[in-house]
Amino acid sequence: MNSPLPLGPGLHVLERGWLSSNNVLLDDGDGATLVDTGHSVHAEQTLALVSGLLRGRPLRRVLNTHLHSDHSGGNATLQRRWAPQTYVPVGSFDAVQRWDVQALSYGPTGQRCDPYTAQGPLRPGDTLQVGARQWQVLAAPGHDPLSVILFDAEHGVLISADALWENGFGVVFPELDGDSAFDDVGRVLDLIESLPVRCVIPGHGAPFTDVAGALQRARARLQGFRADPLRHLRHGARVMLKYHLMEERQQPLPEVRAWLNTTPLMAAIWQQMGRPMGALAPWAEQLLQDMVAGGTLQLRDGVVFDL
Repeated sequence: MNSPLPLGPGLHVLERGWLSSNNVLLDDGDGATLVDTGHSVHAEQTLALVSGLLRGRPLRRVLNTHLHSDHSGGNATLQRRWAPQTYVPVGSFDAVQRWDVQALSYGPTGQRCDPYTAQGPLRPGDTLQVGARQWQVLAAPGHDPLSVILFDAEHGVLISADALWENGFGVVFPELDGDSAFDDVGRVLDLIESLPVRCVIPGHGAPFTDVAGALQRARARLQGFRADPLRHLRHGARVMLKYHLMEERQQPLPEVRAWLNTTPLMAAIWQQMGRPMGALAPWAEQLLQDMVAGGTLQLRDGVVFDL
């Protein structure tokens, strides 16, 4: 029988499907703080899951590790229900106040996210008190340049967001736009290795305790991307299209083609790859057909389905 995870008191992990990030509820007895809120498609499910854990008590705070749509898409729904104080990484705070969808990535990625507000910033170096537990806010650029992770040193619990998964890490989005960020990924992995981590709660996938193994796998993946940057760009393009279909579940083929050809980040990836096939449209079509042939998506009667 597996030993229980060393999560410590007052912590509940809601492991979600890949479209939605995991939610971490930090219970202080009278109320609670929620770390990340999943995708807007699942907002009502998030509301039900959190309500079930709170049992009539209030949700006092929401903390977002970063503001990609799969980590902050439930913010608006939870704000309507409980009006929690919402804290976002300091570098994103002003963009939330302006609701700047370009700076917040929702425009460039062509992803949906219901508008929400923020009441305060999360600053690297801050310590957050939740009940009897203290959480250090640590900078974690790479996957997202403004992302943070949270560490409870007393219990050795790390909320790693997309900086470290059990088998890798999230797409390094700055690299898709032509900005160098692989070094940032490596530095964050080094930071995690320097901490006395006993258990990692990743942004996606189950919590795990084999931190050394996860770091080894993440570094091997990073080394592969460094050696072949085109591999990372291809991976990023596939993730973008898969994620779009996860949002939509199914979509007529002409609408999928339109999304591929009008989403700024897809055009940026194509340009970073050296403009293969001479134009965006045939490259995007080949990407779609390859993913259908590989069984990642399904095309049936002129409709593309997520699988």
